[in-house]
Amino acid sequence: MKKHAVLVVGARPNFMKAAPLIHAMLRESAQFEITLIHTGQHYDYNLSQLFFEDLNIPKSDIYLGVGSGSHAEQTANVMVALEKELINLAPDVVIVFGDINSTLATAVVTAKLGIKLAHVEAGLRSFDNRMPEEINRIVTDRLADFHFVTEQAGVDNLVNEGIDKKHVIMVGNIMIDSLKQNLSKLSDSKVISDNSLIEKKYVAVTMHRPSNVDNKERLTKYLALLVELSKKIDVVFPCHPRTLKMIEKFELQSLIQSDSFHLIEPLGYIDFLALLAYSKFVITDSGGIQGDTTYLKIPCLTIRSNTEQPETISIGSNTLCGEDIGFLNEKIDEILNGNYKQSAVPKFWDGATAQRIVSYLEKNL
Repeated sequence: MKKHAVLVVGARPNFMKAAPLIHAMLRESAQFEITLIHTGQHYDYNLSQLFFEDLNIPKSDIYLGVGSGSHAEQTANVMVALEKELINLAPDVVIVFGDINSTLATAVVTAKLGIKLAHVEAGLRSFDNRMPEEINRIVTDRLADFHFVTEQAGVDNLVNEGIDKKHVIMVGNIMIDSLKQNLSKLSDSKVISDNSLIEKKYVAVTMHRPSNVDNKERLTKYLALLVELSKKIDVVFPCHPRTLKMIEKFELQSLIQSDSFHLIEPLGYIDFLALLAYSKFVITDSGGIQGDTTYLKIPCLTIRSNTEQPETISIGSNTLCGEDIGFLNEKIDEILNGNYKQSAVPKFWDGATAQRIVSYLEKNL
C-alpha cells in the first residue's frame, strides 16, 4: 500500500524547495501518494502562483488562504486550518521546508496529532534569536522526526542541540536541484533584453528583511550606496512588496531616480534565476540566494551580520558585510577590479538532494 505524504508550502522559497521533491516522488517512486497544501502565506501573484507555473508544480490540492498578519496571527491561522485538513487526511508523513511561519505552524500541529514530520533544510542556524526565522528553525527541528540537512554545520548544530544523530540525514541543498533543473530554460527569459541589460555588466540586488527596510536611516543608506554604484555599473533591483511599501512610506522615491538604477517588479523563478546567472555580482539580504550564487560561483555580498549557511562563506562565493558600508564598498571594488576570492561548491550540492530524500523515506517510513 502506498504511503501518504503531505507537503506543506507557504512562501516563494518553499516552492523552489518543494518542486524537485514533488517531481522525484512522482517520477522515481511508486510508494507515495502526495497531497500538496499551500497555506497562502505569500498571496501576491508574482510571489506565489507565477512560481508554481515556472517550476511546473501541480496546482495545490488544498489552499488554506491564510494571507498576511502578525507572526502570531499568521502562525495561529495556519495551525487552525491545517489541523482540520491533517485530521481528515491522516498522512504517514508531513514534509516541511525552510523556516517560514507555515513551517513552524505545521511542526506544532503534527506534534500534537502524532504525525511524523520531515524537515527539509534542518539544522541551519544564524544564532540570532532576533530573526523570526531562527525561532521557527529551532522549534521545527525540536519537533521533527526526520532532519534532512544541507551541510555539515547543520549536522553539528543538531547534534549539539541533543538531536539523535540517527535522525539527522545529510542530503544536500535542495535549492540547487531546482536551479540545475531550470538552467536550460534561462534562454527563454527576456529579463535581460526587456531591461536593456548586458550580461555581466550589471549588479542584481534583493533586499526585504525588516532589519534593513523598516529602518528609514538604514534603508536610505543602502539606497544611496546603490545609486552611487549605478554610476559605475547598472543596478537591477526586483523590489519586494514590503520594500516598495517602505520606500514609499519614507518618501525615498526621489533618491533612486537614475537611468542606470532599475527598480523593477518581482520576478518569476526563471526570470530571477536568469537575472542572477548573468549578473556580475549580487547584493542581497536573502538566505537562499547565498546558496544559488555559491553554486553559480557568482560573487555575493550579503548585507546581514550572520548567515545560516556558513559554507557559502567558508568555501563559496559569499561574504557577510553586516551594516558596514565601508566594508561593503571595499568588496564591491574587489569584484569590479577582479580581485575577489575564488569559490567552490559544497559537497552534495549536486542536484540529487530530492532523490536522496525519497530514497531515505522509502526505506524508513
